[in-house]
Amino acid sequence: MRHYSFLFVVLSALLLQACGGKGNNATTTTKDMNKTKYDLAEIEESGEIIATTLYGPTTYYDYNGKETGTAYDLLSAFAQNDGIGVRVEAVNDTSAMIKLLKSGEADIIITPLPTELIRKSGLEACAERNNNGQKTAWAVRKDQTDLYEALNGWYKPGIEKKTIDYEIQHNEAHEVKRHIHAPYVSRSKGIISYYDREFIAGSRIAGMDWRLIAAQCYQESGFDPNAVSWAGAKGLMQIIPSTAQHLGVNNVFDPKENIYAGCRYLRELSGHFSDVRNRMDRIKFTIAAYNGGARHIRDAMNLARKHGKSPTSYSDVSYYIRNLDKPQFYNDPVVKNGFLMGRETYNYVEQIMERWNKYRGGKAVSMLTDDVPLQIRGSQRRNRFTRGKTEIIDLRDSL
Repeated sequence: MRHYSFLFVVLSALLLQACGGKGNNATTTTKDMNKTKYDLAEIEESGEIIATTLYGPTTYYDYNGKETGTAYDLLSAFAQNDGIGVRVEAVNDTSAMIKLLKSGEADIIITPLPTELIRKSGLEACAERNNNGQKTAWAVRKDQTDLYEALNGWYKPGIEKKTIDYEIQHNEAHEVKRHIHAPYVSRSKGIISYYDREFIAGSRIAGMDWRLIAAQCYQESGFDPNAVSWAGAKGLMQIIPSTAQHLGVNNVFDPKENIYAGCRYLRELSGHFSDVRNRMDRIKFTIAAYNGGARHIRDAMNLARKHGKSPTSYSDVSYYIRNLDKPQFYNDPVVKNGFLMGRETYNYVEQIMERWNKYRGGKAVSMLTDDVPLQIRGSQRRNRFTRGKTEIIDLRDSL
């Protein structure tokens, strides 16, 4: 019996050793991953640090395709020192952030939390600051000692002030480097700009009045084909890099290509609001989405629905667009895309609609219009009022 017992023990040991080999990796890897230290060295090796945060102007938000926010910009400055990128997992509440960090799905919480809450949650407070008498900090896991020390060594209160000052300087809505041209070439002759030909041709793509597109272009760039915004938007219709790539734009500063790209994008955005039956409402939603993003406009529509308003009426939804910069709105559970500089988007639509009304002389709106201007060559202004031997070319003949 003792002999058999000894053999059983030996065989059991061999089996256990075998189970520790290749065949058992699938069952132990997931369990062991949470036990494996994932600190600064591992983050640097992966090439990115994953941050979790709440939406907001002081934390993280998307502005016309550009990620920004005080906390995001601060972490980006830290990450840049180590040559790593930043990826954000934005959520709607503190418990979700803590869960992501503890599970290892995030490397850091960059929404400043009370240090007492951080410690009660079993986490480590770093980059601590005094916020109106309350100590707040970012949070990392207790086993992230290298990341903790690196952040504390890098973070100084002065860094945050510099970041905020930079945002004030560069993140203003009007921060577009442009040379603003007159809103008309000739009001009396119905010539709005030197790009009217492109607006008319583009209107067939967008399915909108060409003067509406002209009004939007003036709002975007002041008819300057070389305009560049702090967010990287370029050209007459201020096409952002990701949209330019999506639309296959080769030269974003070419007026014709830029306008046609803007018109294709308007057509695409209009398709996001196919449930809006009223044409004028749909136009306004489309223009708002061009500025603020279709997902944010959908958030405002969801808020309108939640509060008993019509989600397809722009007059109802515009209130929620305007207020998506307030925490009680952008933190609402029906809002999936967080903070938006909503007042800017609201004013953007209002100003374009007002200019469009002026461009069409208060006439009733039609999808496309027959009163198109005549072609302008170079700096010459040619139309049926021009005397002499000037050649007159009616744009309608070429469309």
